[in-house]
Amino acid sequence: MEELKNYVLQEELDKIQAMNADFSKAKMALGELELNKQGILNQINAMRQDFYEYEKMLITKYGQDSVINLQTGEVTKKT
Repeated sequence: MEELKNYVLQEELDKIQAMNADFSKAKMALGELELNKQGILNQINAMRQDFYEYEKMLITKYGQDSVINLQTGEVTKKT
């Protein structure tokens, strides 16, 4: 005896397919955000390295106990 096959209604199929597509898009968007986040973190690490290298040069030039006012550029000694 042949088994009868059951199918969901077309509107139910349409709904679940749309929901699945939306879920896939959301996962893809999340992956893109994570890639963007990693790119930004890499940029921040490069900036930190540049800052560290420049800071070392300024320390050599103005001394370990120097403080540079980032607003005015005035160099003072730590007290």
